[in-house]
Amino acid sequence: MFDRLLAMLKKEFTQILRDPRMRGIILGIPVIQVLIFGYAVTTDVRHVPTAVMDLDQTPESRELVARFEGSRYFSVIRRVDSDAEARQVVDRGDVKAVLRLNSGFSAALQGGRTAQAQLLLDGSDSNTTSIVMGYASRISASHNQNILAARIARSTGAKLVAEPITMASRAWYNPTLESRFFFIPAVIAQLVMITSILLSSMAIVREREIGTMEQIMVSPIGRLEFILGKTLPFALVGFMNVAMVSTVGVFWFGIPLVGSLFTLFFSTGLFLLSTLGVGLLISTLSATQQQAMMTAFFFIMPAILLSGFMYPIANMPTVIQWLTYLNPLRFFLVILRSLFLKGAGFAILWPQMLALLLLGVGMLSLAAGRFKKTME
Repeated sequence: MFDRLLAMLKKEFTQILRDPRMRGIILGIPVIQVLIFGYAVTTDVRHVPTAVMDLDQTPESRELVARFEGSRYFSVIRRVDSDAEARQVVDRGDVKAVLRLNSGFSAALQGGRTAQAQLLLDGSDSNTTSIVMGYASRISASHNQNILAARIARSTGAKLVAEPITMASRAWYNPTLESRFFFIPAVIAQLVMITSILLSSMAIVREREIGTMEQIMVSPIGRLEFILGKTLPFALVGFMNVAMVSTVGVFWFGIPLVGSLFTLFFSTGLFLLSTLGVGLLISTLSATQQQAMMTAFFFIMPAILLSGFMYPIANMPTVIQWLTYLNPLRFFLVILRSLFLKGAGFAILWPQMLALLLLGVGMLSLAAGRFKKTME
């Protein structure tokens, strides 16, 4: 059995690596993708292009504008004089926000009344808009505090030394709140899933297309040996991708790897059970490699969207939340983020690992059952 399995593995590796382009796709593309995603996939909003429509033109209005301009969140790149011009620069996409200060802003402040300021936002990107609104609220709250302190000092002669309540915040595991610390471990899981499913989904159907399936069926190789021979090469490719992409994340982007490498690769093995099982199942159901690839993407895209990679699972409808328990990527993301940032081990992550084991055994069993029908 070992000799037949070894011959099968040699055949698969030769078939995978004989094409220089395929070697580049397997070894080079994951590194390139993590570099691109590491810089591009971020929820941090900085230097929002902003226009100012200051119709008051007083020291008080200019002070508020200076507070926005002096923050790292807003970059004032335009000055507009009318509503029509403000709408025009937003419609063209030149700016994402317009800070509007009407005439009478200074008079209202000096008279002890509430002065009105308006921030017009491009709401086509709802996520960015909500974040920018939070930044603007913090800037205006800080400015309000300074104004109130000055009023108290003028009326009573007493200084407002401290706020009544101060809130000191500290973020564990990601003190600087860098979004790439959250996303890059997820990118690792995503790349491993895409690579393993796409490669394994074309494993059996490729034999059928090139006409070698009949030779395999009459050979002395058993079903178990055939499945192992088809999955082990792609599993090794998956482990290699995890090693390469993790190295880039740790040494290039500075992502901390607090957990153990053994736990990382052990959980990767459990995850690969599921993804390779899905790929083999797709391969047994498909008649051509084109069908296999399209079916694989039909599984991959919902798996990414329902994994918590971009959108919190808790915000999804209850039915969809239950559906995510069938998604191995959901559990692997929890494991990777906990390993990289928190240093969690088996004592904490065993529920996710058990879920991956059950899903993996189930997927491989379905694929093996379907392959048995194909061989008969």
